[in-house]
Amino acid sequence: MKATKIILPLVLGLAGGLVAVFIAGAWKQEKNMPELRYEIVGPGVTRNVVHQTQDAGVAGVAGSVDLREAAKKAVPAVVNVTPVQIGKVYYGSPLDFWFGGSRAQVREEPIDMGIGSGVIITSDGYIITNNHVVEKSDKVMVTLNDKRKFEAKLIGTDPDTDIALLKIDAEGLQPVSYGNSDDVVLGEWVLAVGNPYNLTSTVTAGIISAKARGLGGRMSLESFLQTDAAVNPGNSGGALVNAKGELIGINTAIQSPTGSYSGYSFAVPVNVARKVVSDLKEYGKVQRAVLGIRMGELTPAEATRMGLKESSGIYVGEVIKGGAADKAGIREKDVIQKINGYEVLTVPQLTEQLGQYTPGNTIQVTLSRNGQEKVFDVVLQNTFGDVSVDTDSGILGAKVVPLTEEDRLRYRVNKGVKIQELKNGKLKSAGLSAGYVIVKINNTVIYNSEDLERAVKSAGSDGVFVTAVSPRGRVEYFAFSLLN
Repeated sequence: MKATKIILPLVLGLAGGLVAVFIAGAWKQEKNMPELRYEIVGPGVTRNVVHQTQDAGVAGVAGSVDLREAAKKAVPAVVNVTPVQIGKVYYGSPLDFWFGGSRAQVREEPIDMGIGSGVIITSDGYIITNNHVVEKSDKVMVTLNDKRKFEAKLIGTDPDTDIALLKIDAEGLQPVSYGNSDDVVLGEWVLAVGNPYNLTSTVTAGIISAKARGLGGRMSLESFLQTDAAVNPGNSGGALVNAKGELIGINTAIQSPTGSYSGYSFAVPVNVARKVVSDLKEYGKVQRAVLGIRMGELTPAEATRMGLKESSGIYVGEVIKGGAADKAGIREKDVIQKINGYEVLTVPQLTEQLGQYTPGNTIQVTLSRNGQEKVFDVVLQNTFGDVSVDTDSGILGAKVVPLTEEDRLRYRVNKGVKIQELKNGKLKSAGLSAGYVIVKINNTVIYNSEDLERAVKSAGSDGVFVTAVSPRGRVEYFAFSLLN
């Protein structure tokens, strides 16, 4: 009897516990079942939306964003770019080196200059990278994601946007798909793909932190996509892609006190890079379009001071006579707010939009004049005031070459570029001819053709003052305007 009193409650207790566990498990399973809700996606249209109520709080920082497919698409299109210089190596005994002799010999050996990244943009081998990756190289080696190696041909470079175009002799490659950098939004998830510290095919994730970010005049382009995806040395020239795996930027720079990633990285918007490489392929140089205005960013304080009704936008301070804006009817004190429907309230935003067009293209400019919105169709011009593209005429009609050692001795200069060929243009009209060495434009000392081109462009409507050395060795001066 005593045993029964003890065993019966024990059995009933165990049975009750099992029932409780079963009920709790069933309730938990029911709780974990997806909860079906509805979301309005159009007039009278609904679609099923599944919310995992238990997992919603542990989805991770990316929420429901899955970047695996983007990485799968982007990684095969990103390559390792290795610039190489050819150096001279002397070998023999120390006495041979210092005093010469038949045994002293010299041989050329490649010197690696570090690494960078590149992005395949066509199946037949065109590759985008950064100009600063390849600019001082004697040759460029490219290693694909499948480890195949090629020597690349340098098609062209553009220091102003830090973009270079390479070509390898290959077929059937897997290129990246182009996205639209104008449609990128703040907070959008992105992947940076490249080869940091020679760690090939590295993928890092982040968000778009800012658009149209200026970097303080490091390049003419002052409109970068800023992201917090980790980018380090070796990532330069690599891909910035969106969650679809589409290319939206070329990773170019980081802002760091140490030289390594510290939270800020910058990419050239793909719409700008795409136009640059198209020009390099077709013309061998970039065709830049201008509005023909002097401008500044309008602030509320400046608007109040000038008595304007607008509080933001691009203030037109001067319209260059005969320029694109002048011919379209844009006036001083107009406030530009959109180009082709895209907001341009800052100078970087405006330069990014203009960087996508070629002289002769027509754009739609939306502006405010005395508080009233007006729209103008503007035919863009080149920096010399017409709508033609510059193919092989050089800079102001001049084709220039670096100085040889013989030139330096003959002209008694250690800087400058020599005019090799001169066609009709501003320099020829001013009195220069083939054989002259251009050593200075205005206050800018010239060391190469890029210096010459930048100095001419920066002169704008202020005029060009040329210091040159004639074939006879005399220093001569020439002055002319770019506006007439």
